This record gives sequence, structure tokens and C-alpha cells, in this order.
Amino acid sequence: MLSNVKTSLETFAKRVTSRARANLTRNKMNVSKDLYNSLDYNKAVDLNVSKNSFSLSFYLEDYADFQDKGVSGTERKYNTPYSYKASSNLLGLEYHTGTFAKWAKFRGKQGRNKLGQFITYKQTGFMLASLIKKKGIKPTHFFTKPFEAAFKDLPSEVVDAFGLDLNNIITE
Repeated sequence: MLSNVKTSLETFAKRVTSRARANLTRNKMNVSKDLYNSLDYNKAVDLNVSKNSFSLSFYLEDYADFQDKGVSGTERKYNTPYSYKASSNLLGLEYHTGTFAKWAKFRGKQGRNKLGQFITYKQTGFMLASLIKKKGIKPTHFFTKPFEAAFKDLPSEVVDAFGLDLNNIITE
């Protein structure tokens, strides 16, 4: 019924997702492309336009919020709702999943011991897990900034689109 409003919302969603993906690429956050590929909105189910309201949902990987807003470490603090506690078991997570070791291997990053010799990727993963727990994850706002920028233009676009839809309804 309100096709112009729906088109306006789809344009908004496409703008946000494309700019967020560009930010991921620019900030070199595309190691596995999981986050990049997960960034989407559901066109059929969650883009609901009715007479009195509309809604739109975006979909991202579970860890996207941590990358976007950051995580405070035990030593370094960021303005974020998330933080590593002294009791959090990031080293245990690394032991079971090897996530940081995989990242280090993919990026070709390898730590060195006190003698200057390269350590294994597994040891590098534990070193990274320990460092991230202390220093945290710096906020990137890869999704927040494009969303806020596109949202500033959205009200006028929706009002214009709603006016066109209303005009079409009256003429029919």
C-alpha cells in the first residue's frame, strides 16, 4: 500500500549496509568475511510498512556489537557497555577454539620469545588473548556511523515518500 515509503526504507537499508561493509574493508576487518557477509536486512519479513508505523531489522554476526562499540579491557577503558572482567576466561576460550591463533596464521603474524625466536601460532594466540583481555577492543563504529549518517536523511525522505503514497491513495 505504501510503496514509496517501503522503497525509501529499502534505500536507507542498502545505504547503511554498503557503507558499513566499506568501513569493514577500509579498517581491514575482513579476515574471514563472516561479519561482512552477515551484514544485511530482511527485505520480505522485517520491512513492515502499515498505515501507522514501519519497522526495519538489520542482521549481523553475534560479535558485531563488540566490534562496533568496543570492549573495555582490564587495564584500558573505553566508553562502551562491554568490558572484560579480571575473572573472564579469554585464555580458556582461546584454548578451546584457537580463534586468535587462526587469526594470527591468516595474517602471518607471529610473536617472538625473549631470544628473538619465532613462537608457534598457538603461543601467539594465547599472547593475543592475554593482550586483548588487558587492552580491550577499541570501538570502530563501523555500523553506528553509517546508520546515524543515513538516519539524518531518513525523516525527510520518508515524509516525502509518505506524501507521494498519500497522494496516490487519494487519487485512486
